[in-house]
Amino acid sequence: MSGTVTMFSTTWCGYCRRLKSQMDREGIAYKEVNIEHDPESAAFVEKANDGNQTVPTLLFPSGATLTNPSLAQVKAALAV
Repeated sequence: MSGTVTMFSTTWCGYCRRLKSQMDREGIAYKEVNIEHDPESAAFVEKANDGNQTVPTLLFPSGATLTNPSLAQVKAALAV
């Protein structure tokens, strides 16, 4: 599953830290992109969230996105 999920986050987001630790614990690999340092990613997150920069936003290989998902939702999206 290496690199199958992209997580758009910020350094100050507590929900991002929580989800990252849960995914780490479960062995779910992800690539993290800080939207504060990448304007294209910030624009992607806004498009996925009706103009809001809501994080964490996850992008899956299928092209589907989830915003502030639970670990169970991430697993379901990956069919783990």
